[in-house]
Amino acid sequence: MIRRFGSAPETGRKYIHRPGVYAVLAQGDELLLTYQSKPFPDLQLPGGGIDAGEHPLQALHREVLEETGYTIDRPKRLGAFRRYTFMPEYDIWAEKLCTVYLARPVRQIHEPTEPDHMALWMPASLAAAELGNAGDRHFVASLLN
Repeated sequence: MIRRFGSAPETGRKYIHRPGVYAVLAQGDELLLTYQSKPFPDLQLPGGGIDAGEHPLQALHREVLEETGYTIDRPKRLGAFRRYTFMPEYDIWAEKLCTVYLARPVRQIHEPTEPDHMALWMPASLAAAELGNAGDRHFVASLLN
């Protein structure tokens, strides 16, 4: 069974299944995160949805590059969680199945190409408290213990 973080699904509401991949990108005691300014400010693990027909690791590399401008190496699956949320940028209610990987940021080859995203380095201990959703916070905190 995959652990759920956040609110339970609302009875009668239709949710779109949205598988995604996310990365804990550690370098020393800092993490590379993404700050999304719109549609509302949010600090996140870099990552996002898996396109139809796309392999999860291919999606992970693509999403991290889009949101941070960094290439990554040696992704290792940490686990997964589920959350139910409204996604205003797509105007949908989603059941997000989030698979989280630990990876090494290699090199920034350009600025983020995803609109309204900014790459941000933060101490891991602070990120464990400041990330915008409980699932992200859980996986970062589990690495600190």
